[in-house]
Amino acid sequence: MSFTELDHQYMARAIELASKGRFTTAPNPNVGSVIVRDGEIVGEGYHRQAGGPHAEVFALRQAGHLASGATCYVTLEPCSHYGRTGPCALALVNAGVKKVIVAMLDPNPLVAGRGIQILKDAGIEVQVGLLEQQARGLNPGFLSRMERQTPYIRLKLAASLDGRIALANGKSQWISSAESRSDVQLMRAQSHAILSTATTVLADNARLTVRAEDLAISTLDDGSVRQPIRVILDRCLKLTGQELLFSQNGPIVLVHDKQFSAGFEHPLVRFIALDADESGLNLNQLMSVLAKEQINDLWVEAGAVLAGALWQAGLVDELIVYQAPVLLGDKAKAMLQLPDYQELCQAQHFAWTSVETLGPDLKLTARLKSCLPE
Repeated sequence: MSFTELDHQYMARAIELASKGRFTTAPNPNVGSVIVRDGEIVGEGYHRQAGGPHAEVFALRQAGHLASGATCYVTLEPCSHYGRTGPCALALVNAGVKKVIVAMLDPNPLVAGRGIQILKDAGIEVQVGLLEQQARGLNPGFLSRMERQTPYIRLKLAASLDGRIALANGKSQWISSAESRSDVQLMRAQSHAILSTATTVLADNARLTVRAEDLAISTLDDGSVRQPIRVILDRCLKLTGQELLFSQNGPIVLVHDKQFSAGFEHPLVRFIALDADESGLNLNQLMSVLAKEQINDLWVEAGAVLAGALWQAGLVDELIVYQAPVLLGDKAKAMLQLPDYQELCQAQHFAWTSVETLGPDLKLTARLKSCLPE
């Protein structure tokens, strides 16, 4: 399908707009929209918050009567179903839009081509596929949940140059710099949920929240910062509800062996019981459950045992290492607890996608090769 240079520019603007919603839209996708008439942008919008108007609605509101006969650029297929808001495809039809250019189809079974069909049935010209890979990059979590029925999992590690996360005595504060820790706050804020363990919570007295005072980020409509769901693996229910974790706002999910029963009640807490064996909780079952809970992106902050278990289960989509310019030696604790591989082919292979400098540290990002675009 042929697209002009201007088409690329307008869709690039829609993608830029969509990224503004990355702190607030979950479980919905990030979507941006631009309406153009006679070579001029007359309306722009992006999806700001789950339950609120979609990108096309904001763009149509801004365009007003100028939407009639215009072209709409949108990063994701307009929705076709009634949820907390009405179908955007019908809104475009009712506004009299002449043409719609869509970056990618929506894999949500509730949409999946139906939005396109509504537009075509109304006589609107539709083109699909402009900057599709860039549009997919806006929503790895949403797409993972829809296409693979599992969240997109980012494993975070803070390590020394020799790949160690703590001294032999367990001390690890602080391997990484203040700049790296600030970036972790930013990554938490963009994540739908954080996964950790009761062991980590007890060892660090961890809150696992986003500290709004540390960041200049987009907020919810009421002026607050959206807190990620904190998912804590507590197989034997060691947490009591009195830890600092429970004094912070935001939902908490405690995941435990189904042989144990919840020992306390807390207004922020839900309990999920899973199968378990001698190696621990069933992580594949957990990811299926979290996907059904509509969790898109999972940010993992935990020790070497859970990190290694996720890695061995093939569940890590993206690896983010904050590497400090320090050596801790071979007696210090390794990043992941992995089996004793005998052949290099047994190891999973990732590809570097970015390298950034954060103060004295490096932020190294790698993705599983199967997750990279063709």
